[in-house]
Amino acid sequence: MAVRQEGTPCWADAMFSDVEGAKSFYGDVLGWTFGEAQSEYGNYTQAYVDGKAVAAVVPPMPGQEGQSAWCVYLASADVKATAERVRRYGGEALMEPMQVGDFGSMLLARDPSGVVFGAWQAGTHEGFEATGTPGAYAWCEVFTREPEKSDAFFPAVFGYKAKQMEDDQVDFRLFELGGDTVMGRMKMTEEFPPEVPPYINVYFAVDDCDVAIKSATELGGVLRFGPMNTPFGRFAALSDPQGASFSVIDLTTTEGEMPKTRDVT
Repeated sequence: MAVRQEGTPCWADAMFSDVEGAKSFYGDVLGWTFGEAQSEYGNYTQAYVDGKAVAAVVPPMPGQEGQSAWCVYLASADVKATAERVRRYGGEALMEPMQVGDFGSMLLARDPSGVVFGAWQAGTHEGFEATGTPGAYAWCEVFTREPEKSDAFFPAVFGYKAKQMEDDQVDFRLFELGGDTVMGRMKMTEEFPPEVPPYINVYFAVDDCDVAIKSATELGGVLRFGPMNTPFGRFAALSDPQGASFSVIDLTTTEGEMPKTRDVT
């Protein structure tokens, strides 16, 4: 697999106080199977679909119990250089660059609006082994109450070009690399409770959005939005029984015309 271009979403993981509960939930909803917990790396446990790595779950670090959230990692050629750019453009390094065996090196950071994300410099672990297929990563969006801060930060750090969606109902922006759209940015409205912090929402592909919703809610998940048909697919926003937000999308069920966008300088 070719090394991903800088700034491309390349991996996702989440901390769970109840790892076995998380494995059971996502195994049923997304069809994941799981490898052995890697005790030398904090019991980090990879999830697989058809034998291909698609995500990971891990117990919380001390002091972070009960704080379940998905983290999306963006590809980096040099996480130390990425950390320097993060600080230069007003962000914060939450965890300084750290080598993870021969797998690669990681950075945890926060943008000026409060969005937490990771950066991953690949070693033997290059990230997602499948994308866009049922159970695998499909898309992600920065959700922020201060879009002007995220809009300045992410292109400065990762070299994105931006396009603004021409829609009076939502403030939505697309980030591109080499002509490919890799990530979105959505302004959080008053519909989001104030206790919900800014975050990157990760979408996992499913065969049938409605079946995934039914499975998730029967297992203790909560439907937050949708389902809704869009030109990109039929999707819904959920939170799992431990409070981690994520979305599911059926990429084959599309409706409507693609929205118009304009270049942003």
